[in-house]
Amino acid sequence: MNEREFQAAVIELAHRLGWRVAHFPTIQNADGRWMTPKQGDSKGFPDLVLVRDRVIFAELKRGRGPVRQEQLDWLSALANAGAEWYVWRPHQWGDIEEALKSRVRAAA
Repeated sequence: MNEREFQAAVIELAHRLGWRVAHFPTIQNADGRWMTPKQGDSKGFPDLVLVRDRVIFAELKRGRGPVRQEQLDWLSALANAGAEWYVWRPHQWGDIEEALKSRVRAAA
């Protein structure tokens, strides 16, 4: 499964479970290079933002490749802010389903 197929599968599962999903795709510029239009400190921003009864930030990795430093910086900043975040790989499909199926209980 390549990264595009993996991402499509995660998005499809999330939609079936009632999540809104944001992804900012890469585009090919006139020079033939692939890039993601961005501003600010967006380099390394997680691949997906999922919103339902809570917000999840998810970095998707196709294989066992490392998370880049820019991605680690974002994940650290998100963790420091109390955000829920994950690095997901295809072999963790059960964990992905569990994270997306679970719900936050309403405060009493």
